[in-house]
Amino acid sequence: MFSPIRASDPSQTGMSRARNRALVVSVVAFDRGVDLPARKGAKRDTKRLHKVLTRLGFQVDFHTDPTAEEIYQLFKEASEGPVADCFVGVLSSHGEEGVVFGADGGAVRLARIFSCFESPAMVGKTKLFFIQACRGVELDSGVEVETDSAPGRAAAEEEDNVSHYLSIPIDTAVMFATPPGYSAFMHLTGSVFLQTLCDLLEEEGGRSLEVTRLMTWLNFRVAYRFQARGGQLAGKKEMPCFVSRLTRQAFPFADAGGAEPARAKDLQGLNATVLIATSTRPRKQSIS
Repeated sequence: MFSPIRASDPSQTGMSRARNRALVVSVVAFDRGVDLPARKGAKRDTKRLHKVLTRLGFQVDFHTDPTAEEIYQLFKEASEGPVADCFVGVLSSHGEEGVVFGADGGAVRLARIFSCFESPAMVGKTKLFFIQACRGVELDSGVEVETDSAPGRAAAEEEDNVSHYLSIPIDTAVMFATPPGYSAFMHLTGSVFLQTLCDLLEEEGGRSLEVTRLMTWLNFRVAYRFQARGGQLAGKKEMPCFVSRLTRQAFPFADAGGAEPARAKDLQGLNATVLIATSTRPRKQSIS
């Protein structure tokens, strides 16, 4: 059953000015008759994202188990509402390249979601999307595991597989849990992709980064610190990736009342090489 939850509503707090907003949409259980397994770990992702983003000053709405058409409607409505500087959209479900699935098993085309955010309300605003879903079934050795892919389903038409890139609006960055063709891992404790994002946003040095540097650091954390173990899955990895059409630097997660975000002059010389050099020893995690 579709379960909407709203939090941090300005009308309930006496605040009338626009705020940064986040919409978190997660499919945990699919309708009876839909040949897709439940994603119990997604509950942990949703609860933690709500907690972390609310602390960072976002007005957060999250919705569990909507149908495909309901997902379209949620993002359409979100794209038309007021926002201060930044909108964050999180979409977590089973998926294939270019699509994710609603609780009714219906395909949700990412191109249609992204195109909503060319609306007048979003002009000049930073738009960030985090997509936790498989984009295929590939693993390094091709073993079959419980992932966020949709086994046995036909892929979307070839033109749809490309169109979601072309539909990304200006001043938008989209981060995927995995590259095209590959599976994304989900565990009972949550997804490595979204849990690592939350880890970074809870760290002062992470949330104060310019957003593309934050995404680069997230890439590194998942790629180098996550490693499946146990049986045939031993050594399997995950590598997020992102597409950016941002035209300016953005610091949407910097503490409003805390330290100033790291500005350009403070970030000179900070690049992926530097980030990797300051890492700690990788941690092994189990997805079995």
